[in-house]
Amino acid sequence: MATEYLTTPNTHRGVRRLVVLLTLVVFVAGCGGDDFPAGTGRVTNVIDGDTIGVRLGTKTETVRLIGVNTPETVAPNKPVECFGPEASARTKELLSDDTVVRLERDATTRDRYGRLLAYVYRVSDELFINLSLIAEGYGKAMPFDDTPMFHVQFADAELVARNAGLGLWGACPQ
Repeated sequence: MATEYLTTPNTHRGVRRLVVLLTLVVFVAGCGGDDFPAGTGRVTNVIDGDTIGVRLGTKTETVRLIGVNTPETVAPNKPVECFGPEASARTKELLSDDTVVRLERDATTRDRYGRLLAYVYRVSDELFINLSLIAEGYGKAMPFDDTPMFHVQFADAELVARNAGLGLWGACPQ
């Protein structure tokens, strides 16, 4: 009897409705409009030590790493800063083209230039790129009130790198 019940036309109609409903939910969840795109993407290029291009679905976004500030190499009307080329090169080593990354947001989604703000993790080994750049001395911790999630960890990593004279802390006048 239980088997007969599972094969009645009404059950098939109910299953079809459920499949349609679940498909709609998945579709709507994936369409965040201008909100932060969820999940993973592929690195398309490294723009600077703290800015990368990431393909998220069919769209490529410029992503600014939250909480880390590397010396400038491409800022308009600014000279290349001490240790900027090294910081950009390190980011390129960590995030070569097509590297799969996971992006996480904080309280603020975009900066004043329209760039996506994110904590970036390399999926292959879950390396936290933002923290790694600070800990290795390629960038400084850059706390903002609207992106508070890792303030303490970033500040601690900067202090250790600074005290050890790593990266820019040993190469550049402070």
